[in-house]
Amino acid sequence: MRYLLPFTFALMATQASALPPLKDVAEIRDGIIAAGMAIEIGDKCDSISVRLLRGALFLNSLKSRAEELGYSRADIDAYVDDKVEKARLEDIARAQLADLGAVTGQGDTYCVVGRSEMDAQTAVGRLLR
Repeated sequence: MRYLLPFTFALMATQASALPPLKDVAEIRDGIIAAGMAIEIGDKCDSISVRLLRGALFLNSLKSRAEELGYSRADIDAYVDDKVEKARLEDIARAQLADLGAVTGQGDTYCVVGRSEMDAQTAVGRLLR
């Protein structure tokens, strides 16, 4: 029995170190990108706004999911606070918006994309009204 405890801790440490970086976890990364796209649409289109409470709940669900996957709060905080990663995700979000038809400086194109996302009930669309 006395050998079981060190083995358990060693196993836990091995599992924790085996986790991929959060930036490589698609469901977390893609969720953050969707939230960023919704914010960008809300900022650029006067007739569409971000559902703030729904957005906060969505982001909290991503944090909870990361914890379920075995990431510590420190891991999550480091990922959220990483300025280089934030810039990378913003670039991805803007590129995806452009692929959907949004054109920088043309707010009406963001409105069209936003309405399309809402109609399709996508992750982005569910964060908009």
